[in-house]
Amino acid sequence: MSHSLTDILPAPELDLLSPMLTQQGETWTADFRGLKLRTALQPIYSISHKRTVGYEALIRAFDNDNAAVLPNHLFELPDTEAENLLLDRLCRYLHIRNYSGIKDQLNWLFLNVSPRVVTSGSQSDSFFGSLLKKTGLPPHRIVMEIVEQPTDDAERLKDTVAYYRKLGCLTAIDDFGAGHSNFERIWNLSPDIVKLDRTLLTRATDDHRARQILNGMVSLLHQSGCLVLLEGVETRDQAMIAIDAGVDFVQGFYFRRPCLELGELPHTPADLEELLQEYKKRKQITQDPTQQLVNYFNGPFRRAIERLQDGSLMSQACLELLNHPAVSRCYLADDKGIQIEDTLVSDSAIEQRDPRFRPLENTTSADWFRQQYLRQALAQPENLHVTTPYLCVTGAYMCVTLSLAYQHKGRLQVLCCDILANPHQTL
Repeated sequence: MSHSLTDILPAPELDLLSPMLTQQGETWTADFRGLKLRTALQPIYSISHKRTVGYEALIRAFDNDNAAVLPNHLFELPDTEAENLLLDRLCRYLHIRNYSGIKDQLNWLFLNVSPRVVTSGSQSDSFFGSLLKKTGLPPHRIVMEIVEQPTDDAERLKDTVAYYRKLGCLTAIDDFGAGHSNFERIWNLSPDIVKLDRTLLTRATDDHRARQILNGMVSLLHQSGCLVLLEGVETRDQAMIAIDAGVDFVQGFYFRRPCLELGELPHTPADLEELLQEYKKRKQITQDPTQQLVNYFNGPFRRAIERLQDGSLMSQACLELLNHPAVSRCYLADDKGIQIEDTLVSDSAIEQRDPRFRPLENTTSADWFRQQYLRQALAQPENLHVTTPYLCVTGAYMCVTLSLAYQHKGRLQVLCCDILANPHQTL
């Protein structure tokens, strides 16, 4: 790349970039600093649709001996902001040229854009609008990915994202969950899609708590109005974690590596049907213990309620429940969710209490109406309900709660019983 070109190229336009592209058969390549640039596409799959819904465009560079050059080395070559801008636009030009030639009139093309490029130069990337017009690729088939990292000009970044949206493109935040990512960026930019960084998946593979955090993060992003893509899926177990987390889209080596042979892509679907069948079997297995829990405690639970209805004290009525080693506590709530009397704690739970959480132990007159198990019980009296494992606020330990509403002196009351999700944990 000659210095004279970059000196006159504060905002590279199509006419200046076009000579840098060469068509070879049905594909295009580009020249930059003596390197040949090629487009590689990696499929992105919708789990629910069980098919490809898009491709991420990735740049691949080769030297004169056709040896691969690492992408990081390529993007370290520009000496000036102008040349950095040129390289970014050249890559996008190349990708769109190549994607326009694929016989696919439906799926998205995911394009990376650097925040340094987004926030430099003119406020809006008029180049990109011109590029779409020249190639005829509809803007609604483009997803602009913004790498999640700090930027010196958040407002300009917001304006630029708004520009792409106004063009008709979708926008995505890339690498969310790593480094500088935070939900403030989600609130400010309102992306259509959030790509979760693969480090979240790596941690979730080995750490059950990290898996719960991943599931919760996906739920929060969905509530924020974002579709969620999990990238970096490399193994079958990770694919199952992605499915269980509730993400919408997946991408990674397990399904398909980035491919330079672009004509092959439409003919290599992922076998998501098999994965979903396996997930259904696994999920059924994990649901069975919950049903077994209801079946096991149904008798003792209803006997406790009969005793309460006959006028027995809580300590007498719940004795059978409290003698079970997995039961931590029993308590009553009225039809407004307000606790009646003190909580009964089992002897084994008292022995294992963690003194650090002593301020949370007293629950006299506590209001449990916000808890789903309380509202479910009130909505369906006489039915025994059970929760999924959750963090108990009275001791910061994982438990499940059994609850059943019954009539007592003309009003509903709810008997609740907490059972340790892991009986060996310290309370």
